[in-house]
Amino acid sequence: MWPVLQIELYKIFRKPRTYISFGAIAAMVTIVQVALKFDGRSYIEFVLGSLKDSLDIPYDTILNGYFVCFVILNLLLIHIPLLIALVAGDEIAGEANMGTLRLLVSKPVTRTQLMLAKFTATVIYTALLLVWMAFLSLLLSVLIFGTNDLVVARSTGLEIISRNDVMWRYLAAFGYATVALTTVASLAFLLSVFADNSIGPIVSTISIVIVFTILSELQIPLYDRTVKPWLFTSHMLGWKGFFYLKTDGEGTSIAGSIENLPAVMKSMGILLAYIAAFTGSAVYIFKRKDILS
Repeated sequence: MWPVLQIELYKIFRKPRTYISFGAIAAMVTIVQVALKFDGRSYIEFVLGSLKDSLDIPYDTILNGYFVCFVILNLLLIHIPLLIALVAGDEIAGEANMGTLRLLVSKPVTRTQLMLAKFTATVIYTALLLVWMAFLSLLLSVLIFGTNDLVVARSTGLEIISRNDVMWRYLAAFGYATVALTTVASLAFLLSVFADNSIGPIVSTISIVIVFTILSELQIPLYDRTVKPWLFTSHMLGWKGFFYLKTDGEGTSIAGSIENLPAVMKSMGILLAYIAAFTGSAVYIFKRKDILS
């Protein structure tokens, strides 16, 4: 399957639209970094709210590369699904639109192998997009703003994470984000099987993500008890759990700990189940698809 995967990767990265995502992320990250570089204190005051009136806030210490990366992740990860759908929604529908799908399935590979190669190429694209984002938002921010302890604002107060206890949390967070965005990619991949052009799967994927996100954010008991726990959008921000620490009996944060690791793992498990369901459905349907174009 490796030669087929190579071909599919070549197809993805020869299209100009693929690089729109990388350019968009670079632009968005740069905008946030410039804003925080010149007016970071105002943003910190906004985040801390009334706490700034009762505490002596060391603004210069808080505004470091780790903090900037955390801000960028909060602001941008909810917008990345659109960029993922641009490629994933084109995998099958794009072939049908160009009239190459029938020729493609006539090659000496099974339809299952073809679909798995296309999906693997999409996952690699998603991972590379997150690596690019990690380079810009984490490594570049560290070079620009330096490092210090990471301060995370929570509803219960401030979470202070030692600088020596931060990097592995970001690696875990980006890994989790890759799984979350792969869920969106698998949805767009599934919808692509039903379409003859990529516009439909892309728009449909974004529409589903928006509707599910609204349901996930609504504080209505009916949805809280029924659909909300099982929507994949309810678990896409589970990466934040890596930045919440356990505390000892005196309320002191425990370095290297995660407050609710089982909940984070459960959320990841639900996302992986969605990926398996979407991808498996796409392969099953495509194997039985009557290809006319």
